[in-house]
Amino acid sequence: MNDLAVHLTDGKDKHLYEQIYEYIRDEIKGGKLLDGEKLPSTRSLAGYLQVSRSTVELAYDQLLSEGYIESVPYKGYYICRAEELYRLCVQPEEPGQEEDDAGSRTQPSAAFLGRCGRESGTGRSCEIDFSPNAIDMNAFPFGTWRRITRETLNDDRKELFSLGQSKGDAGLRLTICRYLHSSRGVNASPEQIIVGAGNDYLLLLLQHILGRNICVAFENPSYRRAWRIFSSFAAKTAVVASDANGMRVDSLKESGANVAYCMPSRQYPTGTIMPIGRRMELLKWAGGAEGRYLIEDDYDSEFRYRGKPIPSLQASDREGRVIYVGTFSKSIAPAIRISFMVLPPRLLERYEKNCAFFSSTVSRIDQTILDEFIRSGAFERHLNKMRKLYKEKHDLLLEELKPLLTKYRLSGEYAGLHVLLTSRGAAQEEELIRRAAQEGVRIYGMDEAALTPAGKKEGKSAATLLLGYGGLDREAIREGVRRLRGIL
Repeated sequence: MNDLAVHLTDGKDKHLYEQIYEYIRDEIKGGKLLDGEKLPSTRSLAGYLQVSRSTVELAYDQLLSEGYIESVPYKGYYICRAEELYRLCVQPEEPGQEEDDAGSRTQPSAAFLGRCGRESGTGRSCEIDFSPNAIDMNAFPFGTWRRITRETLNDDRKELFSLGQSKGDAGLRLTICRYLHSSRGVNASPEQIIVGAGNDYLLLLLQHILGRNICVAFENPSYRRAWRIFSSFAAKTAVVASDANGMRVDSLKESGANVAYCMPSRQYPTGTIMPIGRRMELLKWAGGAEGRYLIEDDYDSEFRYRGKPIPSLQASDREGRVIYVGTFSKSIAPAIRISFMVLPPRLLERYEKNCAFFSSTVSRIDQTILDEFIRSGAFERHLNKMRKLYKEKHDLLLEELKPLLTKYRLSGEYAGLHVLLTSRGAAQEEELIRRAAQEGVRIYGMDEAALTPAGKKEGKSAATLLLGYGGLDREAIREGVRRLRGIL
């Protein structure tokens, strides 16, 4: 069972344990938590929500006393197998009754890709690559993946070799739907989920759903690959201003865009986390005119090392204006090539009309393996392991960078797989990157993510460097920063 995306308030109006209790109770009543399903342990949930363990225990005790859950010695807490309760709680809506929320509604740029291993231009190849897009494949659960693959193929399931549903297999879409709701607060039905081979395919699919006569707004800098994809078919793309809170809505209004591409949980590459006030402004903008939509790229959202989990923007959407896009590339492996998109109801109708004839781009065998990997709990265990591993690397990198903080300002820490160093002086990015390459170290500049020349820093403005740590071991981090300290 994944951790639960309980949105806690400060506890002044209602105790924290009551909020947790009511959330789980309502999830059971709404059929989002199924009978027989295991709940997170009190220790795990307390750590995830950043509350005391006794707070979670009080919530579980209340659920136990009311018969919603049961405690199995040495195993944990489970949703009670109560068919009568389920039928009572999930009654069809009366005519005229308002629908609930659920019913109503990277790849880096070429400049960022694997340049380490090529010659740096100085006759010395890059030995240490601080790529912000690399992950640690040494920790991949090969044994578990191999076992699930073997079991999948040993059953002689002929149906796995057919095309399957264009949206993706129903079982996987249900599993993804439940995972997104528990971990990111996403409100959707499995029918709203489209599974595709990578984000590129899903974004290209939007030209058949949104049409070509759209204007798509991006922050600058941003995810260049998405910008290039939309530039290839959209009538217009616009670059809008951003600040410490993310995309500025006043600039968005002036751009004339009717679609905005945003990364509220952690903007790439700046690491900005959009506060609730700005999120509400964006949702208000989207709801202000017919045909406006927000594309929420939730890449990197699984890795957060301090504070409470941040819900998705889609979780706050009440008007069906958010298109949610996610991937398993960083949480599992890039080669999995399985991404997903959650369409609001109105766009789902367009998909059914204009795109249902497309065949699925993901093998049914791969879908079945991933489905079992998630449902068996192996994905949750792997994710918890990677969070711990990446946090250790993150903390080590921050410790090693301390001597540089007299000349550089650190930002973007405590989440994702890279941090940013901004010069307090007038250093130029290209010069710093060149000097690092001479030492056999590959680093990356913010200018490489600029969408237009206007997004690049000119003259003597402060340089910003991106240092990724996901693909490096501890010794490489130490040695890489040691070399950087000599030239930065």
